[in-house]
Amino acid sequence: MAVSRIAAAGRNASQPFVTITAMKRKFLSLLLALCAVAALRAGDSSSRPLIYMFPIREPIMPSVERLTAKCLAEAREMGADAVLIQMNTYGGLVDAADSVRTALLGSPIPVWVWIDNQAASAGALIALAADSIYMRPGASIGAASVVDQSGRPMPDKFQSFMRATMRATAESHGKVIERIDGGDTVWRWHRDPLVAEAMVGRSAGDSTTLRVLTLTADEAVQRHFSEGSASSVAEVLQRAGVENYTLYVYEPTTLDRVLGWLMNPVAQGIFIMLIVGGIYFELQTPGIGFPLVAAVLGAVLYFAPLYLEGVAQNWELLLFVVGLLLLAVEIFVLPGFGIAGVAGIAAVVTGLAFAAIDNELFRHVTSGEVSVAWGVRPFAVVIVSSVTAFVAALWLGRRFLTGFSPLRERIVLTTRMTPEQGYVGQQPSLPDLIGRTGTVTAVLRPSGKVLVDGTYYEAIAEDGLYIERGAVVEIVRAEGGLLYCRRAAGQA
Repeated sequence: MAVSRIAAAGRNASQPFVTITAMKRKFLSLLLALCAVAALRAGDSSSRPLIYMFPIREPIMPSVERLTAKCLAEAREMGADAVLIQMNTYGGLVDAADSVRTALLGSPIPVWVWIDNQAASAGALIALAADSIYMRPGASIGAASVVDQSGRPMPDKFQSFMRATMRATAESHGKVIERIDGGDTVWRWHRDPLVAEAMVGRSAGDSTTLRVLTLTADEAVQRHFSEGSASSVAEVLQRAGVENYTLYVYEPTTLDRVLGWLMNPVAQGIFIMLIVGGIYFELQTPGIGFPLVAAVLGAVLYFAPLYLEGVAQNWELLLFVVGLLLLAVEIFVLPGFGIAGVAGIAAVVTGLAFAAIDNELFRHVTSGEVSVAWGVRPFAVVIVSSVTAFVAALWLGRRFLTGFSPLRERIVLTTRMTPEQGYVGQQPSLPDLIGRTGTVTAVLRPSGKVLVDGTYYEAIAEDGLYIERGAVVEIVRAEGGLLYCRRAAGQA
């Protein structure tokens, strides 16, 4: 009996160890299974196509140009398989749109555009540069004629260049097989250049009216300008034949929005007006005051975003500073208006204008890809803003800095120094004092003051020696509004 109890006890004591061993095996098996699933998922994730998406929902300005360059570079770094642009814009500046077009045509990654509302004017040019175009039902593309700020068509010289740019962009996509007829292959343009040209329009009998083409989503499909209609990003990718993908969506940061606003031509014009107006008022009321602070603030707000975005270069900033120095020399060292003044104005205007031009533009101009006319805008902004600021400064100066006004009392020195208050000017008859004697009232070392016939005069000791206060001196000559004197005979 005792043995049986011991045996039974032994069996019961070993049972927990057997259970723990089994649990370890199950846990290890589960861990291995999880690792295998994770590895499979990782492999599956790495094989998924990566789609990089960013939006263009604003007027085509230099900010869009820089956003596009930034996103294309980031997409290449991430190893994206395609770039998808979600577009809704009514157009903008042609030079900025042309830079975006060039970037899209040169992208090694396929670029697709999804027009979810409008791709008008400059937006149509950008969309045409993409490898594939998709449009939401109800969207439209076209109306790419060149207009001025009031919406009126520009002269045919500009329209001709834009038509050629649209044709060249369409032709860059080449031809595709339309059908094989009796063993013969019939080719067609992937994007018809004549349709692209019609979006700019041609003269309708007079130079101020254009017949411009705009396509709806269905019309774009019929004319082979769109790969199809899509109501969502998922539908776009489905039509593009992309499944089981990874979508990365770029959203502009607060800094991007701030820099974009600061680099808007309207804002740049305001900053230039601050610079010019501040310098003008500072010259009218010398000293470090509000006008100088306004000019410095305008220069910082103008140059800082351009420099941070890599548009403004060191030599352009240096040219602007040199221009300011030349103006200072003309005003304070060489009174009048001569070579230094003209060179200073030219340097300031050139520095401000070239700072707003991306240096890549020069390469496109020399290669014939971009017209020199697209570089005129920054100069126009600078010149118009400068003239406006100068005229406004003249008006404000006449309005507030002449006569009586609270503002004039705060920034203009109005104190009068009259003889009744003890102030006297230099007498015009100083040579008449030669030979007379006076008393030193302010020590001559060697300059000071003397009292002659009851009037105080600025004087200098002729021999450059120290003459104490109270000494009697003799006036020996008058020159440059000063009396030159020496100790009178008999003075120690």
